[in-house]
Order: sequence, then structure tokens, then C-alpha cells
Amino acid sequence: MKLGGLQKLTLLDFPGKTACTVFTEGCNFRCPFCHNASLVKQRAAELPTEEFFAFLKKRQGLLDGVCVTGGEPLLQPDIEDFLSEIKSLGYAVKLDTNGSFPDKLIEIVENGFCDYVAMDIKNSKSKYLATAGVTRDILSDIEKSVDFLLSDAIDYEFRTTVVSPYHDFSDFYEIGAWIKGAKKYFLQSFIDSGDLLSDGMKAWKKEDMEAASLILQGFVPNVNIRGI
Repeated sequence: MKLGGLQKLTLLDFPGKTACTVFTEGCNFRCPFCHNASLVKQRAAELPTEEFFAFLKKRQGLLDGVCVTGGEPLLQPDIEDFLSEIKSLGYAVKLDTNGSFPDKLIEIVENGFCDYVAMDIKNSKSKYLATAGVTRDILSDIEKSVDFLLSDAIDYEFRTTVVSPYHDFSDFYEIGAWIKGAKKYFLQSFIDSGDLLSDGMKAWKKEDMEAASLILQGFVPNVNIRGI
């Protein structure tokens, strides 16, 4: 595993759990507004896998869960073994993914290697490739992951980081119709971390985020806003 860092405590990333967050290196997307650009475009300060598991063993009984994020964790060839080892220590696992590896996601869930999935919905289908910063058509893979999560095979959430100029209100009508009936959907306010892939982006105003939330509530009853 290529691990880029560790947040030793989070009370927010894993719903209902006291957890840590481990960051994997590398991503197959190039979202211009990505706030973890150093993990995407170059090697970050690598965290030895042995050091990470030594930390988990010391925190047994103190932490409930582990959030595995990136980058894109499912790029890692040994991700299944990694998640299995975390589970063997008694931790619940939350997996963050962009949804572009549906077969691997399904295999992980069916084998019981994670307990909660948070999948990014980058944008409406018509804008997906530009927003994800890719040219290869990945929509069929994204749709397969969405359909799998909508089947309620595992506890999950969908989420979208809302950023100007990539999103407008019409996108949320399209996204709402796409994920209609989803358990949970979060709109996340864009934050300029200073570690971005591109310039020229801005967060939406609070009132505009709330208006987008109202649009979505016609499709997904449980819509919340993070970061405002």
C-alpha cells in the first residue's frame, strides 16, 4: 500500500464513529478543485504500512473506525488485504471512492471488508468528464457503482463538492433524478486548501447551497450541507 498520511482522530468523517483517517496515494481523476492535489500528482510523505498498523494496535478500544480515503483507494492493488487487516483488528471501515472501479467495490463489500461507503458524485452526467478532469469515458463505471449502492447492499452516502464554475442549479435536478431514493446525499462547500490542481474556483454562497439542497429534496429526502 502507498499511504500518504494519517489523521489520528476525526469525529466527523465516519458517521457515528470515533475514527482515524488514512490517505492513500494516487488517483485516476484530475478534478481541478481537488483539495488533496499532492496525493494525486506526486508522491506525498509516505507513511509506512507497518507504522500505520502499529498505530491501530495501540488505539484498539479507543477508536471505533478507520476512514480509508485518497487519492482513490481502489487504485491500490492490495486494497482488499489492507482493509481485511484493519477489520481483523476490530475496527469498522469507511471507504471513500470516486466510483470508477465498480467491480472492485462490489467485491470488497460482498467480502465484508468495509462497513460504510462514501461515493463522490462529481456532477451531472453531461458534465462528468470535464469535472473529473478525465477524457476516458468512465460514466458506465460510475453508473454501475451508483446502482450497486442504491441496492442497499451496504450503508452509504453520496456527496458532491459544489464549486463555481463547474456546477449550476440545473445540475442538481439531473443529479437528483439520477440518484433518486438514495439514503443520504451531502453537498460539500468547496474549500481552497492551497493544495489545488487548478486556479479560478470559488465556493457557492450559503443561500445558493441551501437552494440546491431544496432542489435535491424533491428526489432524496435526506440532504445535508457540509462546510458552511
